[in-house]
Amino acid sequence: MSASPANWNTLQTNRAERLARAGASLGGALDGKALPAALLPDLLYAVIERGDRVCLEGNNQKQADFLGQALAQLDPARVNGLHMLQSVLALPQHLDVFERGVADRLDFSFSGPQAARVAKLLAAGKLKIGAIHTYLELFSRYFIDLTPRVCLIAAEAADRHGNLYTGPNTEDTPPIAEATAFKNGIVIVQVNRIMDTLPRIDIPGDWVDFVVQSPRPYYIEPLFTRDPAQISEIQVLMAMMAIKGIIAPYEVDRLNHGIGFDTAAIELLLPTYGESLGLKGKIARHWALNPHPALIPAIESGFVESVYSFGSELGMEDYIRARPDIFFTGPDGSMRSNRALCQAAGHYACDMFIGSTLQIDLQGNSSTATQGRIAGFGGAPNMGADARGRRHASPAWLKAGQQAREGRNTIPRGQKLVVQIVETFREHMQPAFVDRLDAWDLAEQAGMALPPVMIYGDDVTHILTEEGIANLLLCRSDEEREQAIRGVAGYTPVGMARDRLMVENLRDRGIIQRAEDIGVDKRLATRDLLAARSMKDLVRASGGLYNPPKRFRNW
Repeated sequence: MSASPANWNTLQTNRAERLARAGASLGGALDGKALPAALLPDLLYAVIERGDRVCLEGNNQKQADFLGQALAQLDPARVNGLHMLQSVLALPQHLDVFERGVADRLDFSFSGPQAARVAKLLAAGKLKIGAIHTYLELFSRYFIDLTPRVCLIAAEAADRHGNLYTGPNTEDTPPIAEATAFKNGIVIVQVNRIMDTLPRIDIPGDWVDFVVQSPRPYYIEPLFTRDPAQISEIQVLMAMMAIKGIIAPYEVDRLNHGIGFDTAAIELLLPTYGESLGLKGKIARHWALNPHPALIPAIESGFVESVYSFGSELGMEDYIRARPDIFFTGPDGSMRSNRALCQAAGHYACDMFIGSTLQIDLQGNSSTATQGRIAGFGGAPNMGADARGRRHASPAWLKAGQQAREGRNTIPRGQKLVVQIVETFREHMQPAFVDRLDAWDLAEQAGMALPPVMIYGDDVTHILTEEGIANLLLCRSDEEREQAIRGVAGYTPVGMARDRLMVENLRDRGIIQRAEDIGVDKRLATRDLLAARSMKDLVRASGGLYNPPKRFRNW
């Protein structure tokens, strides 16, 4: 007896049913693929089914906030059990869906602004976390086992055929739209405007099902802007040590920075301190980085040759348009960003990542998941991990690999530089160095299989504090590694428990380096060394092209 033929079209059939419901609900209100904003709830009720995986675009900066608000206001008696997929939880409505019972499961990457609320909802049983991902990891799973059934994304503009112009803040849009569209899902887009002719087409209309013009432009956060006026002299000192003690000796030419005043200080010291060391044209020429305003003086001085970006930055639009040799721009003059490709570039094409964290333990493991806060990691684990699939060589990669394997009978390999730059005490005098990460307790509370570590210690090559640099590549035992970390942990309990004789021995061997050991004069570590000491200085450096957001205008 022959088996009955398999049905290979269940997803297509289900998609057609959803679209038919939408057509019946919206009637003649559609103009091509565009619908009136007032009918958005009707559309969502028609196309979302109980238990769907729904991807709501929430990036580091750009937020599909109008769609997110409409989703959060749906009646949980009609729509519930949703499994939310989201890069960043930034806005209250991102968690309102769980509070109200519309959704109950979450896979995400970062939740900085909502970290405390995530922890509370988890403790209350209103939210189950599948996993805390890196960006690249989450995007990858959209194409494997977390493919969205419905996605809610944001674009700058659309035409009535559904073609999208994402402008400078493309960010996560392409992988979300592609994974959904090509697995017979439903793609809904909020746009700032609907136009007859777009400046360029970033997403083709046949990937898109519905477009709605939001009553207000989508929310966007100037996340990477740091006011130079808030950079401290300790941060200047650490930046000097980073340039002279790590970037220069390893000849780091391709790099990525995390967000923070520590790394902003490095950017602002390149045209001054870096230039005085004769490093222009030798280091820091190629970047995987958002267009940080703090990078303007280094660009203008000729230090920087290219920048490929995860997303854009508010106020940098005119400057980017005027510097097409530096940034990746389209024929319309606006920048093209792409978070997935930039994460891949940061992982495989960069020689160094330097970023900060909230806690570091005695093995060098670090995490931003602390007691009562589940912040997630964003892209740091991709940026801050040795790319073991890499095969092309560079001086920095070869030198780090040689140091890590010196004296061992192993085949030669390169290694990525991963630097954690932290002050020994954080806000409210919380020590950055701890015996045990809070991540262990969070894992137990949330029922996670593993503690949420941001960057594993065996990927970390250097730890830099105001006390000095610990070069973990040169350590030859777990004990040496622990004492090297204690040796730069300052007056924290971890630092005070150091073995002083062993730390001095590590210093004699160059594993620990103080500022004076590498010729950094602490007397020069003042704000006068910064290429810009205020937001107004950055505007001047840009020739008036940089237009800071209102909250950063203090003149």
